[in-house]
Amino acid sequence: MAQGVEQKECFSDEAFIELRDIIYKASGIFYSESKKYLLESRIQKRLVTLKLRTFHDYVEYIKNPLNKDELKLLFDVITINETYFFRAEQQFEALEKIVFPEIIRNKDSLSSPIVKIWSAASSTGEEPYTIAMIILEKVKPLYPKVQFQILGSDISNQVLEAARNGVYKDYSVRNMPENYLKKYFVVKDGLYYLKDEVKSIVRFTNINLFEPSQVRMVGSCDVIFCANVLIYFDIVAKQKVVSLLYEVLNPGGYLFIGYSESLHGVSKAFKLVHLPRAIAYKKE
Repeated sequence: MAQGVEQKECFSDEAFIELRDIIYKASGIFYSESKKYLLESRIQKRLVTLKLRTFHDYVEYIKNPLNKDELKLLFDVITINETYFFRAEQQFEALEKIVFPEIIRNKDSLSSPIVKIWSAASSTGEEPYTIAMIILEKVKPLYPKVQFQILGSDISNQVLEAARNGVYKDYSVRNMPENYLKKYFVVKDGLYYLKDEVKSIVRFTNINLFEPSQVRMVGSCDVIFCANVLIYFDIVAKQKVVSLLYEVLNPGGYLFIGYSESLHGVSKAFKLVHLPRAIAYKKE
């Protein structure tokens, strides 16, 4: 029978700091002392699953090279995946009406132009699938010769599996325009099943934004969405991640981040661009 975790006080400062440093070194995600309780509550799930008694036991377990896969399972429980379709409505509008036409114009000389979009923290898939539907509905009819490739990535395998399945509850579609809902979903038993014509446009893979080799494997992108990720990093990690995103972005490409995020004090490489109802960062 599984043993429960002792009492909350068993998460000593020593265990917290050691575990925090393991997470930071692997992902750039930083937990300050004020967020200790948050890390504690999430890691308790792993203690119960692994039948470990204390947080110190868990630290020793994750440090063991034989348990190297535990780090990926840890990311599943510590990452927050709050998302829904058409969440960044103003950004998607700017993408459709300004960014895509500009990028496509710059590719006019190519016989088979390809526009590549990367959703760098795609969670359960709502963001890249929203972009895919906008392309199908609004952009592709205007530019039939242009090929669009969308990559969705996350550090959590659990949410990536959910994204590939493309099955959603009411919460995810609450901001969905009615015409999109009727056209691109099948509703059954209170669940919303995304149609294959949308799913086929998006490819999902696990990418740790803190790992240069993984980010560089993405190749050159025209648009990157990286919303509500930088808030989990300290300044050093932010600078590293943003530098890597800049590296894989094509000249003339755009980076969109969360509404509450800013590159002020993080990077001077990008040009801040004011779009109608949204802002973006451009690589010139």
